[in-house]
Amino acid sequence: MATEDGEDPRVRQLGEYIRLQRQMADLSLRGMADLTKVSNAYLSQIERGLHQPSIRVLQAIAEALNIPADTLLAEAGLGSPAGDQTARSGSGTEAAIRSDPDLTPEEREALLRIYRSFVEGRSPPA
Repeated sequence: MATEDGEDPRVRQLGEYIRLQRQMADLSLRGMADLTKVSNAYLSQIERGLHQPSIRVLQAIAEALNIPADTLLAEAGLGSPAGDQTARSGSGTEAAIRSDPDLTPEEREALLRIYRSFVEGRSPPA
C-alpha cells in the first residue's frame, strides 16, 4: 500500500532487509553489483525503497547474499518461506527485530534465526 508521497512501506522494508543482509555479508554495493550483474545505482535505489525489483533481480540478490530465494521473495510480499499462516503471522515479529535500533546486525540475524527456528516447526492453528 503506497503512502501519500507514493512510497510503499513494503518496498522500503524489503530494501532495508536487503541492505542489512548485504552488510552482514560484508559485501559492498559494488561487490553485490558484480555478483548480481545489476548496476550498483539500481541496487542502491532498491535498498532505499525507491524501486520494487523484479523476481529475476530478487533471485540474483538472494544468490549473491547466500540466502534462500523464498525468504527474499517473502520479504518482497511474493510468498512466504513456509507457505502457511505461521510464516505470515511472524512478519510483525521479524520486522520488529529488524527495526530495533539497539541491536547490532549480528544480533538481529541471530534473533531472526532463533525466532524462525521456533515457528518453522509449528503447524498452522486449526
